[in-house]
Amino acid sequence: MTILCVRFQLPPMYEAALPGLLGLLEEFTPVVEALPPDGALADLRGAERYFGRDAVRLASVIRVRALARYGVDCAIGAGPGPMLARVALREARPGMTRAVPADAVAEFLAGKPVTALPGVGAATARTLDEYGLDTLGRVAAAPLSTLQRLIGARAGRELREKASGIDRGRVVPNAVSRPLVTERTFSLDELDPDRHRRALLSATEEIGARLRAVEKVCRTLTLTVRYADRSATTRSRALREPTAHSAALTRTAYGMYEALGLQRARVRALALRAEDLTPADRAAHQLTFDPVDDKTRRLEETADRARAKFGPRAVFPGTLAA
Repeated sequence: MTILCVRFQLPPMYEAALPGLLGLLEEFTPVVEALPPDGALADLRGAERYFGRDAVRLASVIRVRALARYGVDCAIGAGPGPMLARVALREARPGMTRAVPADAVAEFLAGKPVTALPGVGAATARTLDEYGLDTLGRVAAAPLSTLQRLIGARAGRELREKASGIDRGRVVPNAVSRPLVTERTFSLDELDPDRHRRALLSATEEIGARLRAVEKVCRTLTLTVRYADRSATTRSRALREPTAHSAALTRTAYGMYEALGLQRARVRALALRAEDLTPADRAAHQLTFDPVDDKTRRLEETADRARAKFGPRAVFPGTLAA
């Protein structure tokens, strides 16, 4: 068992901790593949020999460090390959590691439904089920020609291999783009929509300024509304074009808020998260003939220079002055 599939039990609005948690895994191996928003694959080949512990014991150390440093528990699947580690993770609960023994892979998979394999959807499962191929054991025992007639030549071959425990996948190291998150919490549960909108304006102004400060733009904006009863609603919206322009972020945030139709909802907090960040110099901006947009962007640049010199509260919208 050399591959771990880890799912961190991240609370709402705590996704920004994922890069740090990935760094924790990289203390054991440089071969870490992020699985946003809350997971990762880690290849421990070499780490087992270096640390003198097997993958399951290293998983215990990872869990303890995640709890100690971030207050985050995790569920972990361990197996000889990435696919098997993912399947094992489905049976793991927070605080435990589910391991697939290398010498008992076929027995581990045999009784599981076809949908237990990553990438096998409901439509494929229904097709196989019509012919009595409702478990991985039966799929592994079926003639290859039968599977290829049912779901296609390549798909049939790959499915039979996976059902037999042949895992040709590998962990591909990658980087996860850290989202920018900001939250506005009300001192008392807030009913007034105008105060909700002011909080959103404040949040988008902050997000926009922070994006411009690091020369990044975002492609997606996510709004989370937390209510007095501790429930929450989350909505995401892709932007027309990648941007760090506060006015565009504000329009998007207002649109998501209004679409919720909250009316007299008792809101405890509003949070915004800018996601899919990319360098600003790689993003294209659609030119317009709107003088208001051009003027707003020039004012934004001036305000950013003032904030850099005199602090983040040096310039802010007049609506927030009251």
